[in-house]
Amino acid sequence: MASQDPLYIGFDLSTQQLKGLVVNSDLKVVYIAKFDFDADSTGFPIKKGVLTNEAEHEVFAPVALWLQALDGVLESLRKQGLDFSRVKGISAAGQQHGSVYWGRQAAGLLKNLDASKSLEEQLQPAFSHPYSPNWQDSSTQKECDEFDAVLGSREQLAHVSGSKAHHRFTGPQILRFTRKYPDVYQQTDRIALVSSFLASLFLGRYAPFDISDVCGMNLWNIKQGKFDEQLLKLCGGSFGVEELKKKLGDVPEDGGLHLGSVHPYYTKRYGFSPDCTVIPATGDNPATILALPLRPSDAMVSLGTSTTFLMSTPSYKPDPATHFFNHPTTPGLYMFMLCYKNGGLAREHVRDAINESLKNTPDQPWANFDEISLKSPALGQKSPGDPMKLGLFFPRPEIVPNLPAGQWRFTYDPATGNLKETTDGWVAPQDEARAIVESQMLSLRLRSKGLTQSPGNGLPAQPRRVYLVGGGSKNKAIAKIAGEILGGVDGVYKLDVGDNACALGAAYKAVWGLERQPGQTFEDLVGQRWREEEFIEKIADGYQKDLFERYGQAVEGFEKLESHVVDSVHKSRA
Repeated sequence: MASQDPLYIGFDLSTQQLKGLVVNSDLKVVYIAKFDFDADSTGFPIKKGVLTNEAEHEVFAPVALWLQALDGVLESLRKQGLDFSRVKGISAAGQQHGSVYWGRQAAGLLKNLDASKSLEEQLQPAFSHPYSPNWQDSSTQKECDEFDAVLGSREQLAHVSGSKAHHRFTGPQILRFTRKYPDVYQQTDRIALVSSFLASLFLGRYAPFDISDVCGMNLWNIKQGKFDEQLLKLCGGSFGVEELKKKLGDVPEDGGLHLGSVHPYYTKRYGFSPDCTVIPATGDNPATILALPLRPSDAMVSLGTSTTFLMSTPSYKPDPATHFFNHPTTPGLYMFMLCYKNGGLAREHVRDAINESLKNTPDQPWANFDEISLKSPALGQKSPGDPMKLGLFFPRPEIVPNLPAGQWRFTYDPATGNLKETTDGWVAPQDEARAIVESQMLSLRLRSKGLTQSPGNGLPAQPRRVYLVGGGSKNKAIAKIAGEILGGVDGVYKLDVGDNACALGAAYKAVWGLERQPGQTFEDLVGQRWREEEFIEKIADGYQKDLFERYGQAVEGFEKLESHVVDSVHKSRA
């Protein structure tokens, strides 16, 4: 007899595909289906999931494509044998910062979906604007400048909304929309985020924003827990605050709230149970932090082409260089995020230079880099009194800090505080193997200090665990140095959830929303059921007292170094 245990679906609507991932109550994945926008869609002249208008720096996606994709994923799951009647809950992750503009017909069309027709057939007229701005869009510089200035400074905007203004954030995008398409804005009944758009499709009515995803708009006052009136006034322009409020809707605080049952469209067309419940959908970054039971002060470092740092923290200390969001499931916690353009590419430049200098490219291209970085003393100090070697290595322009491509090398004496820009004593490229990793990890430690807590026993504040994901997580030399700099009293771990993190996080959110006991946190429920041995491997020690303290001194020199380079670059531009 077939199992009748409940199942849960997490969807992930990213730039290039829609994925549906089904788990059971034990968090075990039982089905996966995906719809690749370029390969599987019909009727859309897209490339890598988007369309571009280079003249205005616009990048956007046709919303009807996503409708086609949702029916496609559900059909694929049905062909795989999924018994939809067992699905008890649905949640989703959506690419952050995208916006969808529902028109005046939308509410009626959503309510009256006909199971004999596809979503695309029925809902194309539901949109006042057929496109959704993509996170790659950079058309809003003028609007960003206005957002950064409206509260007095970009520091104050970051303090209120969690971030300074960014091109992709929804507030600046809406402001530009009101100016470019004023008539369309007037015809817009509701503005959705990509996440709430997906939830709306399942509900058959407008779904509210998620408490975490709303923080990617530059409109939400995080500490007050409501939209900020001054930011709304700027964003609404000549159309006014009240009109914009109607278009945005309310934001419930509970990330596990039962929004309602799925629309009969899905019960009749696919066989969903009428009591299958929709849980608020969140953004892709918040969903990633839910893909493992990340506890307060745990840190996740994504070592891909770029570098991303995620942390769950009870401390709210915003800065223009960082992002803060409400945690997607746990009141009182925040999600801290750093995004760097330079990551794997910078490390690969040093790796290639070392292989070329040795005229030796081994079968394992990282072998020379790893050997040299592990052999090299921390901070280039052969003896304790030697100056520390610190540098910045940016093959592409960086946003944290805001600098052009370039390389800068320094020595720093922590006893005197003397910082000197020099290549004296540097042996290139060998010294750069360890220095490039140190540079990246020191930047993370600098910007996350004050957000971690002491793990107890008189230990200094640091992450409980450091999780590494992405291509660089396979490199144990990088992991070892990361642990020496960032700490991690329980160690450094490689986390491997493939490319399913967002969909997994959404599916786990659905499980928690439906199966939690009163007062039970997401971390407690998922932590009890999550089989970490399937996903993580300890690859390095973390906290080591002497090294951690020495790198603490280096952080002070690194902060001076960054300020010096930023000042000198800005003076040269003046």
